[in-house]
Amino acid sequence: MAPRIALTALALVLISSSAWAGERPAVAFTGRAVKVVDGDTVDVLRDGKAVRVRLASIDCPERGQPFGKVATDYVLDRCGGKNVAVVVTDTDRYGRLVGFVIVDGRSVNHELVTQGLAWWYRKYAEGDEVLERLEAEARESHRGLWADEIPIPPWDWRRGKR
Repeated sequence: MAPRIALTALALVLISSSAWAGERPAVAFTGRAVKVVDGDTVDVLRDGKAVRVRLASIDCPERGQPFGKVATDYVLDRCGGKNVAVVVTDTDRYGRLVGFVIVDGRSVNHELVTQGLAWWYRKYAEGDEVLERLEAEARESHRGLWADEIPIPPWDWRRGKR
């Protein structure tokens, strides 16, 4: 039963994300989340080895940035020690897998944006109507980081830290 739910969830994520138009087929696997590095990075056991997964299409606040710890704690609560499904969409320049992390049939990537704990990362997910809508709803409701008067996107925060 659980594998069927995971596969259904993976299919829903792929279908709901317009970012997939024209992309190569996804690779999917399941494993236990053994470490939450930060709000948008999780280590997952794959074939007995921990692999680093960067959550696709979103960018969470950095450590030391407002809502950075809240985002990390949210992912720890949702993923920490649990079996997750990962839909791999790419590998980044640091060698990390990039993908959607699914827990209990729900995309953690989407949940973070819904809760106002991540930005839709337009640079890497241009035209993703689902994430665009989720971010707009969070912004309009002043959820999470959108409660700040002028939230600073993590890509601007990182640039200022260098």
